[in-house]
Amino acid sequence: MSKYQRAKKKKTGWIWFFCLLLLLVGSGVAVFYLKPEWVQSLAFWEQKTVQTAPKKVEKKKQEKKEGKLKTDLPQVSTKDWNLVLVNRDNKLPELNPQLTDVEEIKVDSRIAEQTRQFLAAARALAPEESLISGYRSVAEQTELYNERVAQLEATGLPHEEAEKQVQTQVQVPGASEHQTGLAIDMSLPSGQSEELAKQLVALAPQFGFVLRYPEGKNAITGVDYENWHFRYVGVENAQYMAKHQLVLEEYIQKLKEAGL
Repeated sequence: MSKYQRAKKKKTGWIWFFCLLLLLVGSGVAVFYLKPEWVQSLAFWEQKTVQTAPKKVEKKKQEKKEGKLKTDLPQVSTKDWNLVLVNRDNKLPELNPQLTDVEEIKVDSRIAEQTRQFLAAARALAPEESLISGYRSVAEQTELYNERVAQLEATGLPHEEAEKQVQTQVQVPGASEHQTGLAIDMSLPSGQSEELAKQLVALAPQFGFVLRYPEGKNAITGVDYENWHFRYVGVENAQYMAKHQLVLEEYIQKLKEAGL
């Protein structure tokens, strides 16, 4: 190779070197100027993602809230004290409510005045209407239950059959509403006529009471028809239950389905 050729080759190498260098520098400049835009774009998407998640949560909450408002159910909660459910499927320990005397019985102090008013309205229909039973402790319920079973056993019924019959009208210990202090038995000394019972059932909701064990609902309540047993649930709840002919088990189920 001649001296001229070597010089030309060397010159060409330098040209390629400078071209490569310019390319690298140009790329760096481009990255430098474009990078803020990339950062801004990335920040935008991050911000959008962060903002979108809470919006979706808020949207769901709003939809749920609107769903509640659309229902004709009272805006109450299944956890409200006056909606406590006690039955054989939902036994409770001794509740020890604060009690107040209303004539010969005791009731939860929070319903004492409503009980007096209901009794007065009942006596306007039948002057001899009386409160027969109110609060009953678990121990007292146990004594009553065993006594009724023993009475039937004395007639010759086997123990299991005696219990089966008793349970159609007397709740097993721990499953009685009387332990809440929110239930009352009200009747005439000679017993409640069906005509009077219907009038009392119609009166009851305005004082916050409902007939707890109505006719035709024993498959749900587990207790046969009792025209003397009333349960306090509050005026709004009682009026809704009466209007839709619901027992407490059905009403609470509807509230749960509505998310209340």
